[in-house]
Amino acid sequence: MFFYVLLTSHPYLCPKQKVGLRKSQGMVMTALAKAQPGAPLSDAPDVGKHYLETLGLIERLHRQLLDVIKDELDRRDEREINSVQALLLFNVGDQELTAGELRTRGHYLGSNVSYNLKKLVDAGYIHHERSAVDRRSVLVRLTKKGEVVRAMLVELFGRHLLSLQAVGNVGASDLEGTNTALRRLERFWIDQVRFRL
Repeated sequence: MFFYVLLTSHPYLCPKQKVGLRKSQGMVMTALAKAQPGAPLSDAPDVGKHYLETLGLIERLHRQLLDVIKDELDRRDEREINSVQALLLFNVGDQELTAGELRTRGHYLGSNVSYNLKKLVDAGYIHHERSAVDRRSVLVRLTKKGEVVRAMLVELFGRHLLSLQAVGNVGASDLEGTNTALRRLERFWIDQVRFRL
């Protein structure tokens, strides 16, 4: 219904096309019926409301993940870095990456990556050096100290897996469906920016 209202309010659809849309849904509409403006997103049935809920959940879940990581850092008495920096170390992993690659791998704002990388380099968690191929690029990799924090998060997420289904009631099929939907949403948002839709 939501998409029908959007389509029928489109100025380039002739009345016959509007009738065809309605008939395809098993409903009848006369060609002289006035097109109604699209409903506000907050009032839209099903897809609109679910979309807004998804946006809120994505934002809240990321903050909650950072809280879970902070709690683990506190339990281990690791006070030198924060949860964002620990997650950044986790995303570097055992690879050598540029700051740009790290930005696309994780969900960081550009300035946050530069700021946090500098802090991690100064604290001895990350080693950085200029690329031999492209002198403008700086390659980063974990030091032994950084690998300890990464191992801590690997262990944390491993513990989560042991109780995810039993306690959280989240199974493999749930995660697979969620990941599929989130990848499609990511692709949709990328296209919104790339093609200015």
